[in-house]
Amino acid sequence: MIDYATLALTHGLLALAVIRLMVRGDLDSEGETKRPSRRSAHKRPSEQTDS
Repeated sequence: MIDYATLALTHGLLALAVIRLMVRGDLDSEGETKRPSRRSAHKRPSEQTDS
């Protein structure tokens, strides 16, 4: 038998995640972000330049 409470909880959480993503302002802009991305923060030593 289907547990309706579980279905309601999971669908509610998915809807909340979608709403929070839609509200974010940085999704529409293609400019520079305020905080560095994870990739640029964790560069390998061979990728870093010695300037």
